[in-house]
Amino acid sequence: MLKKRFITALWGIPLLVAIIWFGEPWLFTTFVAIWGLLAVIEFFRLVSKLKVSPIYMFGILWTLFFIVMRNPLLPDLIEPYFDFSLVAPVLFSAGIIISLTVLLARKEKFNAFPAWAWTFAGILYVGWLLGYIVALRGIEDGRNWVFYALFCTFGSDTAAFFIGRAIGKHKLAPSISPGKTWEGAIGGLLGAVGVSFLFLLSTPVSLASQLNWWQAIVLGLLVSVFGQVGDLVESLLKRNAGAKDSGTLIPGHGGILDRMDSIVFAVVVVYYWIICTNQ
Repeated sequence: MLKKRFITALWGIPLLVAIIWFGEPWLFTTFVAIWGLLAVIEFFRLVSKLKVSPIYMFGILWTLFFIVMRNPLLPDLIEPYFDFSLVAPVLFSAGIIISLTVLLARKEKFNAFPAWAWTFAGILYVGWLLGYIVALRGIEDGRNWVFYALFCTFGSDTAAFFIGRAIGKHKLAPSISPGKTWEGAIGGLLGAVGVSFLFLLSTPVSLASQLNWWQAIVLGLLVSVFGQVGDLVESLLKRNAGAKDSGTLIPGHGGILDRMDSIVFAVVVVYYWIICTNQ
């Protein structure tokens, strides 16, 4: 398992860095959209294990809509014809009406509303939350902030994993994820803060002009806490579905959802930190 994780990191991290660093807004949005597409398919496959049949094509389409609408170039294309601020409420309203209408046309009437609820759960969990990484990339110094959110999360996950394995004795949430410990969780906090401090250094991805040392501590802690909460949420979903991993696409890590769970929560925290501190 560790060997597979290491090999995946060797090719996965450089690829991710290159896409974030060199990717133009539409290229980056396309990458995130593909990520979201694979993630929501995994989500619906997990839900299917609960004897529920999600509205697949509608769910996939609306997930992509919610991701693409965060592209920073989109307002300039839409504004001449339509008030861009109405896009999100229109998508929500149209999504509710269309999906409920689709339920009437489905042959399978049993569990119709649980299927509808789980479909929207996938759209919001994957599409709405993952869209924040596109929005984060579009703000000032967005490239650096995306790196910050991702690498603080990676630092938290890695430290939690190794410290938990080394000295973890007190279970964090045994009914949800038996392998997680309080020692690992505390190690994750320290790992995120440590990586956060690295962004104060004079490097091409420095955020020293926007973060001081105490803000680096607070934001690093928030990223770790919410990232670990996101991890537990996905573990709860898998436990309900009776699955160990959400998929097998990423060797050593499981599926796309298994790598997305903590990131989406962390990205939302970083995005609103920036919005609130810049007011």
